Amino acid sequence: MGEGTLDVLACYDGSVPAAAAIEVAATLLPDASTSVSVVWTPPYDSDPVRHRLRHRTDGIDEFVAAVEREGEAEAHRLAAMGVTLAAAYGWKAEPLVERAVGGEGLHLVQVAERSGADLIVVGARGLGGARAVFGSVSDVIVHYASCPVLVVPHPLLQPERAALGDGPIVVGWDGSAGSDAAFAVAAEFFPLREVMPVLVQDGVAPSGRTPTGLKKAPRTGIAVEHGRAVAAALCGRAEAEQAALLAVGSLGRSALREIVLGSVAMAVLHHAGRPVLVVPHRGAGR
Repeated sequence: MGEGTLDVLACYDGSVPAAAAIEVAATLLPDASTSVSVVWTPPYDSDPVRHRLRHRTDGIDEFVAAVEREGEAEAHRLAAMGVTLAAAYGWKAEPLVERAVGGEGLHLVQVAERSGADLIVVGARGLGGARAVFGSVSDVIVHYASCPVLVVPHPLLQPERAALGDGPIVVGWDGSAGSDAAFAVAAEFFPLREVMPVLVQDGVAPSGRTPTGLKKAPRTGIAVEHGRAVAAALCGRAEAEQAALLAVGSLGRSALREIVLGSVAMAVLHHAGRPVLVVPHRGAGR
């Protein structure tokens, strides 16, 4: 973050959820310095384009070169579209296109690290079920990014969209270093908004200092696994407070380990109907 300006990397692939994420992030952080990143992985997989190129090229080498040329051109076109979209919502953004050998999510994490981004913005259709186990791009980014990640689910309902302008930031707090990091980052990113730490009461009192304005919420669903029960309580409180987003801390474990352990951060991502800011503990104090 240079001179008080938040450096944001917005991930864009031309999809409606990615476009919606740019709109939401620009509403939440209108003064951010933004790059719209498109990562493409050869071979370009448009069947109509590949079919046309087969009839216009001689030999496999020429065909492969033509496919890669078209893939790169499409990536730059998408990035330009993303920049135009960002401008429509008040962001002055720069395009950032990179070619990856594989693993778009991991490559986007590397792009963010090299560019010094303070925040990654990514859209999601939902991370539940088998997709989370096998890893969508947004899921991989959340697990491996060393900076905070704003995940914007699609679609948002009208009450959730209405809260984006001036709603408070609800932070899941449990006394851990991860929740302290989430609270600190939320306060840093949104200095003009109310940042509301919420403790879900599960019978274990946190030790140490408590943040100013701490609110308590009862744990819901006694028979439900701990992570999902705490996540349900946090999501319920965020809805009741008409929060703009929900911030949670994460230890950033591997995807499978997070799901097996049922972490609160991943459970919130799977079930929240509003934007979620995931703050890795190692990312505190950037």
